[in-house]
Parts: sequence; C-alpha cells; structure tokens
Amino acid sequence: MLERFKVPEKDRVYVAHDRIKQATHDILRHVGVDEQGATASADVLIKNDLRGVESHGVSNGLRRYVDEYNTGVLNGTPNFEIEHETSTTARVNANNALGTHVGPWAMELAIEKASKHGMGAVSVHTSGHLAGCGYYAMQAAEADMVGHAMTAGGANQTVPTWGSKPLLGTNPIAYAAPANEMPPFLFDVATTQVANNKIGLARRTGATILPGWIADKSGEPILEEIPAPENGEFYSLHIGGTRENGSHKGFGFALMNEIICNGFTGLGSGPVTGIKHGGHFFMAYQVEAFTDLAKFKSDMDDLLRYIAAVPPSKGFERVVYAGLLEAEEEQKRLKDGIPYHHEVVEWFESYCAEAGIECDLR
Repeated sequence: MLERFKVPEKDRVYVAHDRIKQATHDILRHVGVDEQGATASADVLIKNDLRGVESHGVSNGLRRYVDEYNTGVLNGTPNFEIEHETSTTARVNANNALGTHVGPWAMELAIEKASKHGMGAVSVHTSGHLAGCGYYAMQAAEADMVGHAMTAGGANQTVPTWGSKPLLGTNPIAYAAPANEMPPFLFDVATTQVANNKIGLARRTGATILPGWIADKSGEPILEEIPAPENGEFYSLHIGGTRENGSHKGFGFALMNEIICNGFTGLGSGPVTGIKHGGHFFMAYQVEAFTDLAKFKSDMDDLLRYIAAVPPSKGFERVVYAGLLEAEEEQKRLKDGIPYHHEVVEWFESYCAEAGIECDLR
C-alpha cells in the first residue's frame, strides 16, 4: 500500500493482532453473527490488516458491517445453499451472508473439489462485501494450490473508457501461488486506479488524491492533485485512468470479472439489473494435476528470488513482487502490533463500552 494511505506516526495506536481480532469477533457476535461467521470474518479482516491492506481491514469495514447487520441488510445466521453442482463446480446462494462469512467456506469447497478432480470453482450470489480477494486466493496457496478469487459487487461506481456515467464496480481480482522458501506470490488488486476504500483511508489520514485516479460526476478524469472527496462526490477510473494510458485494458479486465461473477451466478448484469450486491467467484488449481508439486515450488523460489535480485533503478531501493512486502509487513506487525488510526481504536472502545464487551486494545 502506498505511503500516503498509511496512518501518520502521530496518529498511530499499535494494537496486538490477537486483541483486535478478539474484539472484532465479539462485536460481530454482539450484532447476531453466528460463531462460524464471526470467527471467519474476524480472521479475514485482521489478516488484511496484518498484511498492511488496511483499506480492507477493520478500519473501513467493521462499522459498515455492523450497520448492515443492524439494519437487516446482512444475515448473521445464513444457511449456504448449493443450488447447482458438478464434480468440479458449484453455484451457492449465501442467503445474505457477509462475503467474509461465506468466502472462506466457498474457497474451501473449491479446494476440496480441486483436490479430487484437479480444479474446483465456486460462484456465490446473495452475499455482502468480500473485503478484498487476496485472503481467499491465499487459502489455495496455503493448500499447495494456485488460487484465484474475484468479485463484482457494487455496480455503478466506475466510468468506462470514454464514458460519462458509471457502469461497473471496482471489481477486484486476486491470484496466489505457493513457493518453498520465498513468500508466496499474491497479486490482489482492484481493476480501478485506486480502490474506493483507499479513498476512505485518505480522508482519515489527510492524504491527497493523485491526478488520473478518479473522475468528476460528469465522468471527466480529474488530472490534478486534490483532497480526498467524500463518497458520492466522485466516480472511479479503471486501471490506466485515460485511454492514452491504457484504461481500456482495466475496463476489459473489469468487464470479464463482471461476466464471470454475475453471469455464472445467474444474477445477470449488475449495471443493467441494479443489484446492490454482485457475485463472487473462487477457483483452485491443484498443481499436481499439471506438474510435480515439489518442482513447481522450487521453480517458484527460483523465479521469485530472481525478481527480488533485479537491480533497482535510480531513486529506488529494491525490486519486489506481489506478496513480498505484504509477507514482510505481516511478520513485523505480528511482533510490533498493527498501527491503527486513533479514531478507529476510539470507535472500538466506544462500541465495546456501550455493548458491555471487554476491549483492552492499548
């Protein structure tokens, strides 16, 4: 994550990961989430925070989810229904579960199918926010498989190339692959210039938004540095920002994401139907269905070491691959604690005090 999105040192409160995880679990239980869902969701959110992906951790997500549970948007005690199934695929109705509740379960189902048949794929509909895709792809990597996850929730946020009104969501995608000694490869990105949740982080930290990241409400790219706007005051731009810089490529990836996530679930097109919560898609590839696992992981080590050894260009310290910095950050935060903005910690403490939840975060 870019430095501009990180909490300024003066505003940081370092919290041990097990304490914030327990508090997150207890708050979810307080709003009626069952034990499996509270445990799974807390693990997803805190793992994101440990890896430095704070845009999809508790800072932005938890209070939103609490509100959606309290207002009945989300179901804290869902029954996941497999509506259609083959030996390698499944379509699941999540019964209005939060994405972090059903997501780990769905990827485990994909992994189970892949372990038997070489590949497994699961589509999920009628579910809330997934909180990023990297966690789920890593589930497969941790099972010595290659993992893939994506989601198409929240349509009408991003303007297409040359478009004046929003069409798709931020439509994130993730891939993960295991290695032996090197940290696994983990590519986890939105198909927009910047994830919307990072705009929320920027508002909290006072960071500015760089030229070409977002558009105004007429769809015109904003090509100057500006303060982070409020939700509803901007549209997102696809990767590339403008046609000259390749936004049609980001748009194409996002559209394929839309086709698979919403098409394979039977939801239909999010922009056309206006569905609030789009579909998710999880896939696992068993390495040994294609090649020798030990050689694959050894080859991954060779590749990742080679990348990390590339000499940096002037002004930069090193070359990295997707997943390396996150793995290093996780080890650091496991030792030192997670640096939350004091406003986030204060929200936790206030909520816990009112709910009668034990919450020792400092």
